[in-house]
Amino acid sequence: MACHNKAHVYKGCRMGHGRRRDLEACKEVKFLQENNRRLRFLSKEECQTLINACDPHLRPIVICALNTGMRKSEFLNLKWDQVDLKHGFIFLDKTKNGERREIPINDTLRITFNGLLRRLDTPYVFYDPATGKPYQDVKRSFASACRRAKIQDFRFHDLRHTFASHLVMAGVDLTTVKELLGHKTLTMTLRYSHLHQAIKLKRWMCWIVCSDKNQLHKKCTIWRFSQMHKVCKLLKLFIMELRGVEPPTS
Repeated sequence: MACHNKAHVYKGCRMGHGRRRDLEACKEVKFLQENNRRLRFLSKEECQTLINACDPHLRPIVICALNTGMRKSEFLNLKWDQVDLKHGFIFLDKTKNGERREIPINDTLRITFNGLLRRLDTPYVFYDPATGKPYQDVKRSFASACRRAKIQDFRFHDLRHTFASHLVMAGVDLTTVKELLGHKTLTMTLRYSHLHQAIKLKRWMCWIVCSDKNQLHKKCTIWRFSQMHKVCKLLKLFIMELRGVEPPTS
């Protein structure tokens, strides 16, 4: 839409809809910044379908991404001396924001790590068996896995969004999610804030179902129309979130 508007402005200048002295002014027009944030994540069922569709070398990488939220460069270059299975943590020193990060290892990830073949000639956790060096990229094999799993419009980086989204929907606060993802500020993490609203709405709806009818009537009488409109809007967002698709921004 923004590009479309820009094209119309410049076209109008070229066709003479502006005075000659105003033509140069077109270059100074400031357009609103586009919201290019993308949030696509998988449901739990889709996650398992994707894992099952992965080639053997890709499967542990995808499991790692889904259970840690690490950036692709972080786990493709992950070394065994960064993995502490005894205490259950992954230690990342060279991160994008320059700050050390500790990521807990859950049971699924522990089983995955224990099942990997460790070679003495390479320090890397995920490596090409032919060279012993880490994979440069897994874009092609990941795209093939998505096709087999019939998952559309899903990029490798969206595994990171999936990790964060499921944390938020499980009730984890945004500050903790920020620390696990390695965001320098909370601004980037706020893209998941509408999921928090959806979960709050879900809990409110559960309260509606379980509450006493007389008590419910007393509670509902204090709600104004604008508040109920907000609840309906949140309910619509919640339904869309269950489908794993980011609702359109208003």
